[in-house]
Amino acid sequence: MTRKERFKFVIDYFQRHAPSAETELVFGDAYQLLVAVILSAQCTDKRVNMTTPAIFDRYPDPLSLSQADYDDLFDLIKSISYPGNKTRHLLGMARMLMEKFNGEVPLTVAELMELPGVGRKTANVVTSVIDQQPNMAVDTHVFRVSARIGLTHNAKTPLAAEKQLTENIPSSLIHKAHHWLILHGRYTCVARNPKCAICGLKPVCKYYHKFRGPEKINEPIG
Repeated sequence: MTRKERFKFVIDYFQRHAPSAETELVFGDAYQLLVAVILSAQCTDKRVNMTTPAIFDRYPDPLSLSQADYDDLFDLIKSISYPGNKTRHLLGMARMLMEKFNGEVPLTVAELMELPGVGRKTANVVTSVIDQQPNMAVDTHVFRVSARIGLTHNAKTPLAAEKQLTENIPSSLIHKAHHWLILHGRYTCVARNPKCAICGLKPVCKYYHKFRGPEKINEPIG
């Protein structure tokens, strides 16, 4: 099977089975999404969604967040991983939004990456979710799933994986493909003991045929 055929199978499968895939983060606007994505680094969306309502209630916009007291904000996010760093990132992000972007969240990857706490992955998430730009955010789930299936080949970094994925997925679907892959990795192609038995991508999955197929039933998982 060629890579082109594999991509076609995967895209067709998700278009049939997950046509409305979207982020599991709860947000109301670009500002709230940006806050949520910054908080989500190495933390579950479920935990972030439990935390953000209090933040958005007290700091409903960049202006109010830019004026927040460190200790008050820290207290609201202390259950999140790395709360100290993320408190500083949120304060710095909000202050730069006010000072450089007139309180508006910019919607280009380059401008977003100027903000404290915002790397390429976060910028890609915000622009693809808010503006449906063809930007592929590669987190640990996307990186793992795309390599296992065989959508990427010898991609050693998230950026390398991003380039291979965007080169082979129609631009109109890239913003949705991120959610397809991340949700598949979160619930089916999990890091340990992937649920191959219920996976509809088995026919084209390199990992399955190498490690989990019927002919490998008595062999250890690699």
